[in-house]
Amino acid sequence: MTTNTQTPEALTPDQVINLDAYPLHQPESESFARIAAQAKAELDTKQYVVLPNFIRPEARRQAVAQIGTVLPAANHNASTRNCYLQRRKDPTLPDDHPRNILFPASTWMLAADRLPADNPLKTMYYWDNMIDFVGRIVGTEQLYANDDPMQPVNAVCYKDGDQSAWHFDSVNAFTMTLMLQAPESGGRFEIIPNTRRDDDECIDRVRQAVQGDSADCVEVAREEGALCIFRGCNSLHRVSPVAGDRMRIMGVFVYEKEPGVIGDPEVNETVYGRATAAAE
Repeated sequence: MTTNTQTPEALTPDQVINLDAYPLHQPESESFARIAAQAKAELDTKQYVVLPNFIRPEARRQAVAQIGTVLPAANHNASTRNCYLQRRKDPTLPDDHPRNILFPASTWMLAADRLPADNPLKTMYYWDNMIDFVGRIVGTEQLYANDDPMQPVNAVCYKDGDQSAWHFDSVNAFTMTLMLQAPESGGRFEIIPNTRRDDDECIDRVRQAVQGDSADCVEVAREEGALCIFRGCNSLHRVSPVAGDRMRIMGVFVYEKEPGVIGDPEVNETVYGRATAAAE
């Protein structure tokens, strides 16, 4: 199993993150506070915010190259599921209930323990200044790295024909992804902000949305190197089918509001194809 210990060849945070545009190394500066505040305001208003050119080009290329070397170990997560990530219908509910409307989804998932220890995604994820920056944007005073061997930092790959169907993210209050490689075509990221509320499942609105009737759907432009933070727990989102030989590759980061969080083995089995960490 790979570890979080970096090798001497690992890029440093200043070689990974575009500190010229995002001065994370100067957390007490006015520019840091301004950029974080602007991003927070945009997230609160639109339920998503995109930070372009967040990763440096050489670090992005290194991350993509390393992902390519370990891609054979990726779990092909192909299934039919509803927008709540459930794979079975509920016979007690009407056929047109969102829980009974299933769509195909297909991705290739590389867990954290499959990624090399010196992968730039890990350098970015574990840097304290990065954690502080994200916390300010999402409005959480203290965030922590996830302690599960598989969940903290993932790479999600979409080959020709792969897609992510309409869904809500189940637990975390926010989702953070980094566009490492764009496909030749397709792979559009679409989101319907505030599709449901914490105190209301908004079943009628969700039903209309998954059936293709939503004027609120927004296509979020994602260029290579762009970091996106969005409220996926209450906003339906999907990735349209990818077309072509060039994979769509995303980095996915999971932070927690409390320390020591370990993932549910059943969830890991579903997402990564195994419940325990990879063997040495």
